Amino acid sequence: MHTKIAYLSDLKFNLDTWKRELKFHKDEMETFEDKLEEIAAREYNTRALKPLENFQNRIMIEKDVIQKLIHRINNKLKNINKADFSEKIDGTLQNEQHTLRDDMRTYIKLHYDLKEEMMDYFLQWL
Repeated sequence: MHTKIAYLSDLKFNLDTWKRELKFHKDEMETFEDKLEEIAAREYNTRALKPLENFQNRIMIEKDVIQKLIHRINNKLKNINKADFSEKIDGTLQNEQHTLRDDMRTYIKLHYDLKEEMMDYFLQWL
C-alpha cells in the first residue's frame, strides 16, 4: 500500500507541475496578445500586420490546446484521487500518462518555437 501511495503521489506531482506550467503559458500568451494589440494600434504597414494576424491565430490555437491539456490533466487527477489503494499497481495510470507526457513534450516544443518567433517579431516592431 505504501508503494502505491508513493507511486500515485509521483504521478500527481507530475500532473500538478504540468498544470501550473500550462497556466503560466496561458498567462504568457495573454501578455503577448496585449503586445500584438499595441503593434496593431500603431498602424504599421502590411509587412507588420500580416505576421501579427498569424501570431493572433496561433495564440488562439495554443490557448485551445492548453485548455484541452488541462482538461486531460484534471481527468487524470480525478482518477488518481479515486484510486483504490488496496489494488495492486498495474501501471494503468502511468501508461495513460505516457501519451499525455508525449503530448506535453510536443506542446512545450511548439510553445517555445512560437515564443521565439514572437520575441523576434517584437524586437522588430516594438
